[in-house]
Amino acid sequence: MLIDLLRSLFSGGSVDLMSVISQILATLFIIFCILPLHEFAHGWAAGKLGDHTAKYSGRLTMNPLASFDPIGSLFLLLFGFGWAKPVPVDSRYFKNPKRDMALTAVAGPLANFLAAWAGGLIYFGLIFVGKVAMPNFLYIFFSAYININVALAVFNLLPIPPLDGSKILGAFLSSRALYNYYRYQNIIVMVAFVVLFSGMLDGPIWALVNLGMGGVEWLSLLPYRLFGLV
Repeated sequence: MLIDLLRSLFSGGSVDLMSVISQILATLFIIFCILPLHEFAHGWAAGKLGDHTAKYSGRLTMNPLASFDPIGSLFLLLFGFGWAKPVPVDSRYFKNPKRDMALTAVAGPLANFLAAWAGGLIYFGLIFVGKVAMPNFLYIFFSAYININVALAVFNLLPIPPLDGSKILGAFLSSRALYNYYRYQNIIVMVAFVVLFSGMLDGPIWALVNLGMGGVEWLSLLPYRLFGLV
């Protein structure tokens, strides 16, 4: 996280400038290329399930300006997690609102996992196929790119409104429970973010991120293992 590098800098610690530049570039790439993909995936999934609100509002696009959220982007740069401007979704057009909303919601984090996997394929392809001696700059860039994508997927899967995980959870709640869940969502959000920023959930969350990283690495290496390149 950039905030950790800044703390080290202001406290008089040593900072690797190349590492900072690599992480910033990876984060900017995610802000302008992957966050729009995340939102596009929501809109695309909703369209396949009958809701074309994103298309008709001009949000079924990879144009980064359509999804750019300055606060969410700043958070991503500083803390390693953030958000884009959400695409509009209208569950009234779904045949099965709770199920289809959950499927629409899961499409975003899935896009992040796929983006991380694509990064892993390119990274290992350069090593095992291109026989490239990976410069430290590229190593840090790909590591940050994959890590941030997995962290974004895990973060968005947390069952906290308005994150994607809350809509996935909604598919498993009764109508009454779902009503109460959203009735008290402001309180839930306040409590959840106090707990998050207190660090109480750092262990479980980073355990999930590391698990996701391990899965992405395994899947990225798999085709090269199958062809005997590893």
